[in-house]
Amino acid sequence: MVTPAIVHSSAERNSYNARGREIFIRLSLLAVMGISCVLILIPFLKIIVCGMIIAIGIYPAFQKLTKVLHQRTKLAAVLCSVLLLAVVILPCILLAGTLADGIQTLTRQVQAGQFQIPPPPPSLETVPIVGRRLSEFWNQCTTNASEVLMRFRPQIQKAIPAMLSASAGLGAAVLQFLVAISLAGYFLATSEPNGRFADKVFVRIFGNQGPEFRDLVNSTVRTVTNGVLGVAVIQTVFASLGFWLVGLPGAGLWALIFLVASILQMGAPVLIPAVLYAFAAFSTTRAVIFLVWCIFVGLMDNVLKPILLGRSGKVPMIVIFLGVLGGFIAMKSLIGLFVGAVVLSVGYKLFMVWLDGDIPLEVAADEPHSAR
Repeated sequence: MVTPAIVHSSAERNSYNARGREIFIRLSLLAVMGISCVLILIPFLKIIVCGMIIAIGIYPAFQKLTKVLHQRTKLAAVLCSVLLLAVVILPCILLAGTLADGIQTLTRQVQAGQFQIPPPPPSLETVPIVGRRLSEFWNQCTTNASEVLMRFRPQIQKAIPAMLSASAGLGAAVLQFLVAISLAGYFLATSEPNGRFADKVFVRIFGNQGPEFRDLVNSTVRTVTNGVLGVAVIQTVFASLGFWLVGLPGAGLWALIFLVASILQMGAPVLIPAVLYAFAAFSTTRAVIFLVWCIFVGLMDNVLKPILLGRSGKVPMIVIFLGVLGGFIAMKSLIGLFVGAVVLSVGYKLFMVWLDGDIPLEVAADEPHSAR
């Protein structure tokens, strides 16, 4: 005869098993749904993140423009997007025109047998360690460029596909930036519901300290965007003006290289070859003026960064440098330079705040305390 206790225990066990199966099925469905959403969003993730960063970075300017336009939010968002698109498109047009003119001129000179490289400046030999070798190689290129081309023909042939791939990658990065700017305009136009959604996310993750962490993320994004990317853009504008006024061949390409190097915190070394070329190809007065201008451009970040970064928003340069390189390697495009620096800087600031305990996370009331 089966006792009631055994029957009750068996029924309870069956109930637990049923609940376990139910929970497993629900969690599995949630996991499948989450993974599916991530897989669908992965192709657009970096563009979405870039759009969010741009929107957060220009939000103070957007607010001021909205007040000027009497709270016309959508019109202010459209104007911000148009201005940013112009900032990206106009340099690209100038760069494309410069490259096209440079390639056509080089082709005509090669076909006519008039392609010449100016001799190196005499001061190049005085540069320690590498000066003499650079001067000899430059002289050889000046006197017999065809022989140098034949010697390095295998390396040049291998480099051509990489250059074409880099050009295609540059075009894709520009297109991604254009899409991200348009998306940032949408985020600005819907800033109020987006702000409420962000509040819910941060409160859900960090509890009562959610608003503080949200403000921390916003301030870090803005300081890094202004202090690193903003300074790089300002320096590039002044450097490009110098390249154009001095008549440097391929000024648009020099400007692009300088922009990438400035984001990498290595803008000044890029100016050295341009200065050497100026002393070799132009008059001494013209080259000296260009040298003074390059020194001014190279030292601009020492003044601009403390102003734009601010004391509370400082992030170690090694963090920014690793973010730039890591973003470029992870995303395999120039847009990674932009996203990587900001994301790693935000992560660093959040970690330091948690480490210092400035914004302590509350322990849930029902969470058991660990025994000492």
